[in-house]
Amino acid sequence: MSARSDHARAPLPARRTVLAGTGAGVLAATVLPAAAARASAAAADGVPLGEYDVVVVGSGASGMTAALTAAGRGLSVLVVEKAPTFGGSAARSGAGIWIPNNSVILGAGVPDTPEKASAYLAAVVGPDVPADRQRAFLANGPRMLDFVMANSPLRFRFMDGYSDYYPNLPGGLPNGRSVEPDQIDGNVLGAELARLNPAYMPVPAGMVVFSQDYKWLNLAAVTAKGLAVSTECLARGTAAALRGEKPLTMGQALATGLRAGLMRAGVPVWLNSPLVDLVQEGGTVTGVVVEKDGVRGVVRARKGVIIGSGGFEHNAAMRAQYQQQPIGTQWSVGAKENTGDGIRAGQRARAALALMEDAWWGPSIPLPGEPYFCLAERTLPGGLMVNANGTRFVNEAAPYSDVVHVMYEKDRGATGSHIPAWLIVDQNYRNRYLFKDILPTLPFPDAWYEAGAAKKAWTWDALAGQIGVPAAALRATLGRFNAQAWGGSDPDFHRGDTAYDHYYTDPNVQPNSCLAPVWVPPFYAFKIVPGDLGTKGGIVTDARARALRADGSVIRGLWAAGNASAAVMGHSYAGAGSTIGPAMTFGYVAANDIADA
Repeated sequence: MSARSDHARAPLPARRTVLAGTGAGVLAATVLPAAAARASAAAADGVPLGEYDVVVVGSGASGMTAALTAAGRGLSVLVVEKAPTFGGSAARSGAGIWIPNNSVILGAGVPDTPEKASAYLAAVVGPDVPADRQRAFLANGPRMLDFVMANSPLRFRFMDGYSDYYPNLPGGLPNGRSVEPDQIDGNVLGAELARLNPAYMPVPAGMVVFSQDYKWLNLAAVTAKGLAVSTECLARGTAAALRGEKPLTMGQALATGLRAGLMRAGVPVWLNSPLVDLVQEGGTVTGVVVEKDGVRGVVRARKGVIIGSGGFEHNAAMRAQYQQQPIGTQWSVGAKENTGDGIRAGQRARAALALMEDAWWGPSIPLPGEPYFCLAERTLPGGLMVNANGTRFVNEAAPYSDVVHVMYEKDRGATGSHIPAWLIVDQNYRNRYLFKDILPTLPFPDAWYEAGAAKKAWTWDALAGQIGVPAAALRATLGRFNAQAWGGSDPDFHRGDTAYDHYYTDPNVQPNSCLAPVWVPPFYAFKIVPGDLGTKGGIVTDARARALRADGSVIRGLWAAGNASAAVMGHSYAGAGSTIGPAMTFGYVAANDIADA
């Protein structure tokens, strides 16, 4: 898919949209007001826990940025967090941040302009998101990043070469617009560092690895640059150790830097303090009901409440209600505490919801213990994906969200036809590339095979039998794929047609670094399911991040940002960091809107 696929923007049936249709109208008119009334009654009887200008729900990227901004504007702020740790999904992530025209990329010579960014975002998002929200993101993103750098120890690096996901669209940049946090010393947090949410994939001991480095670490066995980057990562780690530092990068650095900013600003963060509900008085949100130290009480918010509590990826009932089957909480790598608490509280306050059927999808392998979100593995040359019929169905190197949109769309016609799918590679691939954290040539863990997540066979037909696809069809698919790979072109699915397709590939493979034949036994197959980084549906907000009712009216006193709100990216994904960039930006917008009132 060389341009943004229509699969990425086509919504699921209207019955999945909350507050749409007769049944939802009855819900809005009866159940929700009753719930809000009960919440207000509970609030009246709750133990007073304090009063602040602003209460922020959630300590992820959106919540901590919002709190930092509010404090910077002279407001008193409290952050309440459900988990025993701070950082949420952002702390677990690679922490790419997609912000066009920010000072970091402009300083690095990136030829971005407001006009290019506006044209590109509009082309990616289409009509799904109001133009004023798109403009608000583009205008405030660079200001947000400068504010964060001025009010925390965070600094950022340009992810040079990490292409926008649709570089062929108007305004797209083949060299990318994404940034990531620079290295930070965890000692800046003192004892608070122990409460940082752990990374999804820990950095190898003794190394300092940036998100951008993983492209080359995958190639350390086959390219000089890969070996050089590996050596550099080790040298950084050694230098940091000699300085007595606790070096952090990626999401760990982002969460640490934001938390350090809050500590400097004197902003309290209450952990183990889940949101129970919002307090409303006369239609205005005036505080929150939380449980702190086992006591349910009320925190008053004189000026406003900002919900930044993440999505609902770990709420099975909500996923079943809003999203297409098959779906599972066990396939998400989002923070386990993300069960939609803030979204449901907003809904009880009459907020409209949107994009609830969608998520920040990515093809994932359901490994025992935790799913593995595939980036490089499905893109490197020498692999392909097949469905239950043993045939290819997608450009494996396309943006990860698009691949899952295609899986779901094609699965609707025949349930089980594309979910699960299978990623097939050969021993030549295994001899050359890192797979997850398994070094080239080393065997995969027995537990992968025992869980059914991986299969291995010495012939194509035997592999077909193991994954339950027709052997003749798989032979035909591999034969056609191999012939095209030898020639360096993919007329079927156009793998390799864009700069993004070539990001996680092997430059030594020619004429197309995305394509190599699958022909050296033994052969491996990995089960692919629709995993995600988190859901992207939630409270509908305006350009000022204010929560809106279904009729478009503003809920006074309530703002939302991050995955608790309906994403400004709509059904698509502009580039690396399209989750965190807007999350931080609209947290910043919300806090400034409160301060400006």
